[in-house]
Amino acid sequence: MNQVIVAENLDVGYERKKVVENVNINAMKGQMICLLGPNGAGKTTILRTLTGLLAPLKGTVSINGNDVEHIGKDALAKELAVVLTELLSLGYLTVFEIAAMGRYPHTNYFGKLSEYDIKIVRDALTAVDAYRLKDRCFSELSDGEKQKVMIARALVQQPKLIVLDEPTSHLDVKHKVEVIKILQKLCAEKGITVILSLHDIDLAIKACQIVLLVRKGEIVAEGTPEEVILDGTIQRLYDIEGAHYNELMGSLEFDNTETPEFFVTGGDGTGAGIYRALSRAGIGMVCGILHTNDIDSYIGKTLNCRIIEENAFEAIGDRSFAEAKAVIEGISCLVDTGFPLRHGNHRNLELLKYGIAEGKTVFSLCKKENLFARYGPWANRIEVCGSVCQLIQRMKQEKGRGKNDDYWNIADEG
Repeated sequence: MNQVIVAENLDVGYERKKVVENVNINAMKGQMICLLGPNGAGKTTILRTLTGLLAPLKGTVSINGNDVEHIGKDALAKELAVVLTELLSLGYLTVFEIAAMGRYPHTNYFGKLSEYDIKIVRDALTAVDAYRLKDRCFSELSDGEKQKVMIARALVQQPKLIVLDEPTSHLDVKHKVEVIKILQKLCAEKGITVILSLHDIDLAIKACQIVLLVRKGEIVAEGTPEEVILDGTIQRLYDIEGAHYNELMGSLEFDNTETPEFFVTGGDGTGAGIYRALSRAGIGMVCGILHTNDIDSYIGKTLNCRIIEENAFEAIGDRSFAEAKAVIEGISCLVDTGFPLRHGNHRNLELLKYGIAEGKTVFSLCKKENLFARYGPWANRIEVCGSVCQLIQRMKQEKGRGKNDDYWNIADEG
């Protein structure tokens, strides 16, 4: 039987106060399962109930077919290890001594380590890339190093299940990745089941096989990330306002609420960073003409910009071209992001030339030496910007908003 932990019709809470109801989990050997949701949703309460630290208000939790409430502490410690958010104050103990504490379910009354126990501790520290730290004082370690040691201590118990509450909290990106990779490796190579809570949406949907979404006292969805993280799911889960989360890109973007004043081209990813930079600078824009499968289109939409689109894999047609021309007639500036010219998007270059003919300013992020090949005789009408910061400065000046450009001047010099 591959079932490791099963929670059935579980209500969790404190005394008579129900926090989350009707929790059902069926965790299989080697799975990595994540509880994802806002602060106060009840994730920690669920984990404490799964590990026997809290009694369920209703329902049951069983590990390998045995009810958690009826398993002795030492027997439970051989099945289950827990890594809590709070790192304990462990004085001047060394890393090896901390990790060795995990052997307590397997040692005698005096806690004496055998040669086999020492090997287990050594192997666990090696598995989390912390053996080199074995003689270091635990209190001297970074948060990322401490988290590795706490995972090693859990691993030393030789459990079938490890439960972690926010194991990546307070860690930088490097250590977040390292901790998640360690847990994935334990699942894949040792068959250990991992259940954890996370705040980081990207880590949850990209690293875990099963995700449970917890919101306002209930499990609102459960399944693979591809099944449950659908359009608008994260928006509703966290009640996000003023920003949008793109599930496909794994990207949170702040809404651009400015009135569109510029027409910005794009394509093949050349526009995404520019759209973000202009949005941060408080510049409204219309983005186009973009194919529906282009990354620039996804980012522009998530920024809440107006997008003029063409069907994927089709050349820009008359409908979208006419729509873009109508926009250009009502604005004063266009931006060439330096998108690569292909058969399908060549009419974007026509739009830029149309803007020049209509007396509009055209800024370009292309290299000056490439302008003639791109624009021919129109090249001397293009204003080249050497960086996005310079582009923003010029766009602000063009619209009479360049009264306080010190920030952009400093950024450009950097």
